[in-house]
Amino acid sequence: MTLIYGHRGAKGEAPENTLASFQRCLGHGVKRCELDLHLSRDGQLMVIHDPTLKRTTGRRGKVVEHDAAELLGYDARQGGPGWKTPCPIPTLEQLFEQCDFEHWQLEVKSASRVRAARTVLAIQALAERFAIKERITVTSSSREVLRALKRLAPELSRGLVAEYNWLDPLKVAAHHGCSMLALNWTLCTPERLAKAQKAGLHVSVWTVNDAALMRRLADFGVDSIITDFPGLAVNTLKR
Repeated sequence: MTLIYGHRGAKGEAPENTLASFQRCLGHGVKRCELDLHLSRDGQLMVIHDPTLKRTTGRRGKVVEHDAAELLGYDARQGGPGWKTPCPIPTLEQLFEQCDFEHWQLEVKSASRVRAARTVLAIQALAERFAIKERITVTSSSREVLRALKRLAPELSRGLVAEYNWLDPLKVAAHHGCSMLALNWTLCTPERLAKAQKAGLHVSVWTVNDAALMRRLADFGVDSIITDFPGLAVNTLKR
């Protein structure tokens, strides 16, 4: 049974990484999601993909140059599917309060050693406060982030995000003690999938938006797919 994760909520159906998007995902009965995190200037975990504000809010500057209170006032529905009402950048805390997901893939982008540590500790503190440690996997392509997770929050499940073929993702995942491999679907061969699952990894492939491809990857036996269209995935994989 292939599980479904909503990518940035339901990126193809509502403005990505906003409360509206995560609510849309849940509305399809999809209880797993993937999202992206950046720290605000005052150390809050903000749910936004890019390190800069331009693409989704039209504003200048970086997330880290603004306090959370400012960022919460910025409308992040630019460049996504049409949406009538403003969609602020949420904090992870708000999502934990308002969205009851069974499992969260929290992706942390590459970061300096200090920044990686601050981000990991902030995730650990929130996960403890909401008592949902076992419902979280923190994923990253960054060795700094994976090292910080292993060192500072070893109780949190870790996942390697693998986009390119130049390093053996299975070796890297094993080295960092990962339990998940978030694999670009183009890298997902039946051989690599079998080898990863034999090594005890949950293989989650992204970003899968085509119904035929969803079926093909499910037939391969992937553990989960990450999709911009959770509604389509439900209709395709439940059939």
